[in-house]
Amino acid sequence: MLYASDLFRELEKAKVAVEDNPDDIPDLVAEMLCRRVERRIQRNLSYGYQSRDAVLGRVRGRIDLLNTERHRLLDRGKVACRFHALTIDTARNRYVRTALEEISKIVHRGALAHRCRALAASLRRMGVTGKCPNRGEVSIDRFGRHDADDQSMVAAAHLAFNLALPTEAAGAKQLSLPDREITWIRKLYEKGVAGFYDVVLSKRGWRVDAGKTIGWQIESKSPGIDKILPSMRTDIILDHLDAGRRIVIDTKFNSIVTRGWYREETLRSGYVYQIYAYLRSQEGHGDLLAENASGLLLHPSVGDMVNESVVIQNHEIRFATVDLGATAKEIREQLLQVLGVPYAG
Repeated sequence: MLYASDLFRELEKAKVAVEDNPDDIPDLVAEMLCRRVERRIQRNLSYGYQSRDAVLGRVRGRIDLLNTERHRLLDRGKVACRFHALTIDTARNRYVRTALEEISKIVHRGALAHRCRALAASLRRMGVTGKCPNRGEVSIDRFGRHDADDQSMVAAAHLAFNLALPTEAAGAKQLSLPDREITWIRKLYEKGVAGFYDVVLSKRGWRVDAGKTIGWQIESKSPGIDKILPSMRTDIILDHLDAGRRIVIDTKFNSIVTRGWYREETLRSGYVYQIYAYLRSQEGHGDLLAENASGLLLHPSVGDMVNESVVIQNHEIRFATVDLGATAKEIREQLLQVLGVPYAG
């Protein structure tokens, strides 16, 4: 999840720390979040407007005629109003406060956990007392010029939430159960794998392209085909010019095998056809890397490992899993092993 964050790409010291000891990631994320919150508190937290309904002795904002008449407020010299009030208890600040509270439960260093709780308590004393907003409320929040400094703080809070809420399965660490849609989890998995390869392989001479669209070799077409012909969007493409290697990776957040008609387990045929099309459709363009490109279908697993390959028409296609129940160091080794890249740990 750390590799999936945009914030991590900007922090060279953080990259080095993770390379040296990936299991210290919770403390690293908590440290980043604390620094950003402390900086914002020193410069004053951003305020925002919230819609409020209140019965007042004078008009403020817009009059709520229905409630004013229903409760005969004018007879008592009152009026029901709807207005926007400036407050520090914004969804953004509540989200950051809750992130501090959550990540304090999983950090290893007691002093850092106390620092997170102390900052969360400080935010409460300042007036950030509301409940944590849901992901939808935070996603629609927009940053302006006056509050651009909040971006890195919220990015660190996002990262803390993602790290602190991965599972409620039995394990060595007690964490909370996330309330997330499967689409978001799939996207996080894809972005995390791409971020890992970007951070680790870029310095080894690889070029990493995430979410790249590749085209069909169309020789002729009917007038309406452009409206209905799907494009091909790859998850990750890795290129190493000196080694003459191209690896097209498609991440799938489900089981690598399924029940077949005539066997207990079989690869998912649709995925095989998909990666085959990605590879074969790019031949003949004069791109030497495309002529011998290999494909990788990468699925998550817990415990069971698969790493099989087949060569079809000069293209190696590998079907592999990465064990998300393993340690951070082991996951890193697995992600490099499926590419045939040595682990420099």
